[in-house]
Amino acid sequence: MHMPAPPNTPGTNPDCRKVNAILSRIGDKWTILTIMMLVDQPRRFNELKRMIGGISQQMLTRTLKALEADGMVTRKVYPTIPPQVEYGLTNLGQSLAVPLIQVGAWVLDHISEIEAHRASYEEEAKRMLR
Repeated sequence: MHMPAPPNTPGTNPDCRKVNAILSRIGDKWTILTIMMLVDQPRRFNELKRMIGGISQQMLTRTLKALEADGMVTRKVYPTIPPQVEYGLTNLGQSLAVPLIQVGAWVLDHISEIEAHRASYEEEAKRMLR
């Protein structure tokens, strides 16, 4: 007799694909960095681009559009010449920032330990190749 999987068994929830898609979005480094730059205050596009080192204009545009579509970022256009656009976090975006800040703090607390493990792993891998 086939028993149904318990409700908390990974991969059995019918919403798994939806969850995976959202986790892919919010786990993206550009998404995380963008949200972190918007935590304290709304910012203009070029200000965000300067603050997020290494992001291209195209990637920032794509990231902001995705965050806006998901309801995490607002886009406000000011009627100036040229138009100024400002991005800010919604309540939903602010609520996501909370665990992201906690994860960032965890990384900072453990970065030395992680780097030591990486170095040890690489040394062991080199030793095994000899």
